[in-house]
Amino acid sequence: MRTKTLLLTAALSAAGVASSMAQGTVFSVNAVGYVNTTVGPKYSLISNPLTSSDDSIGALFGNGIQGTVPDGFQVFRFTGTGFTIATYDSLAGAFGPATSASQQVHPGEGLFVKNPTTANVTITFVGEVSQGTLANIYPKGLSIRASQVPQAGKADALGFVGVDGDQIFQFNNATQQYSIATFDGLSNAWAPALGTLDVGQAFFLKAAVGGSWNRTFSVNQ
Repeated sequence: MRTKTLLLTAALSAAGVASSMAQGTVFSVNAVGYVNTTVGPKYSLISNPLTSSDDSIGALFGNGIQGTVPDGFQVFRFTGTGFTIATYDSLAGAFGPATSASQQVHPGEGLFVKNPTTANVTITFVGEVSQGTLANIYPKGLSIRASQVPQAGKADALGFVGVDGDQIFQFNNATQQYSIATFDGLSNAWAPALGTLDVGQAFFLKAAVGGSWNRTFSVNQ
């Protein structure tokens, strides 16, 4: 998966938030814009990196500003025990079934998507950067998680604090396989080392206990 991030500011119409995340220079408290996420053929594990007025699967991947995915494109939302599946029908111009298409996917949550074509598909997410005191609450056991902030980096560098026995499964679109890292409480480290997450990339978390991925973030940092 390749992700290109282009962020614009809203309130004061000040441009350049993407660079401000690295350099700490911005003129607006609220930052909105878009993230282009390119997914290759077959399966990818991605997230919604921005908050919008409608975070439903149908709006994020269907007929909204984000554009339309190809016929047969599927979105898999993990329930804790299995998946609900929404499939895009180009004739109907919508995802179905409606109960799956209406499910909300907020920043910090992740999804499997299946690109049925042999070409890359670019999905554009439009919305606002999450700021302030952020809490990404996760259950014991398996869940799909992602950074609530549209930044690239290793999960621990982005504020995720591991507990002894936690495991992170990062999915590789090219190989269609997982890289698995386990947190060792004695050494206080992940082994093997975590890989870098792209903006908008999610991972499977197998948590030894339930917890919260907490972070305080501002585009003015």
